[in-house]
Amino acid sequence: MTDEIWRLRRVMAVIGMSRSWLYEEVAAGRFPAPLQLGQRAIGWRRSEVKNWLGGRVRKEGNR
Repeated sequence: MTDEIWRLRRVMAVIGMSRSWLYEEVAAGRFPAPLQLGQRAIGWRRSEVKNWLGGRVRKEGNR
């Protein structure tokens, strides 16, 4: 089974964060790196974004 690929707008809508925040987190290694889909196109695996969200919810619950 193949994983769905989400483009930038979808990822931002799902996580509720801005483009600049997202790229800062990717650069820092705190958010999954995007896949290169073409010369000027990137996307994220749905499963990786969902796993990141799940980890964030667990961390928030432990405060």
